[in-house]
Amino acid sequence: MDYIKNVAKEMKNVTWPSLKEVNRFTLISIVMIIAFALYFALTDFASEGFINWLISL
Repeated sequence: MDYIKNVAKEMKNVTWPSLKEVNRFTLISIVMIIAFALYFALTDFASEGFINWLISL
């Protein structure tokens, strides 16, 4: 039971982010995921084209 009491006590000391901060961080995460996906897709497409060009020589 001491463990549960200590967990509850520590949870009261946690500084929770505001809704505005959560929304901002969520938007940043979504934008970064899309940016990385586009980067890797373009890199994959370019490397595939380069390899196909090398094979066709």
